[in-house]
Amino acid sequence: MSVGRYDVEPRPKGARMPRRERRAQLLASALEVFVAHGYHSAAMDDIADRAGVSKPVLYQHFPGKLELYMALLDQSSEAVTDAIREALAQTEDNKQRVAAAIAAFYDYVANESGAFRLVFESDLTNEPAVRERVDRVTDDCAAAIAEVIQQDTGLPREASLLLAVSLVGMGQVSARFWLSGSGADGTITQADAAALVAGLAWRGIRGYPKES
Repeated sequence: MSVGRYDVEPRPKGARMPRRERRAQLLASALEVFVAHGYHSAAMDDIADRAGVSKPVLYQHFPGKLELYMALLDQSSEAVTDAIREALAQTEDNKQRVAAAIAAFYDYVANESGAFRLVFESDLTNEPAVRERVDRVTDDCAAAIAEVIQQDTGLPREASLLLAVSLVGMGQVSARFWLSGSGADGTITQADAAALVAGLAWRGIRGYPKES
């Protein structure tokens, strides 16, 4: 999970901070290091240096590298699921809902923090607790979409969930493909890419009529 465009430079040692602010700073620094190097190559020394703190300060907040990674994964996972829920809640027009949900995946993947790499490209999925959290992102996003599908179509829960998982997969996989530059040799803008995929998704999902 090496990402060349993320240069991780140490920050100068800083003044004391309230605990909540320090935790947020440590998480932000850890994100930069994990995105740049992956879990296995990242070291707590690197994260402490990046945050401009001593290792004892880092360990006061997180007992180990795995706990720090898990806290960061929880934060990153919550961001994408919240974005999908917000996209679904902002309108009752289902075509716009599909477009907003797909756009939310593209926004998440395109965010310069690179947080999506922890969720969708983690190099620690052999760790059961990490695998569970990564799977939960798909499950939670799909559950939110399935609820709308079921309400509008009257399809059984299982069928609604299957359609929802398909939409989630379409959104996040295509967004990652686009970001890699593989999509049309990188000539498609983010907005155009999201619109193309949303159009494809809408042409499929609109075939299930709204329940009267």
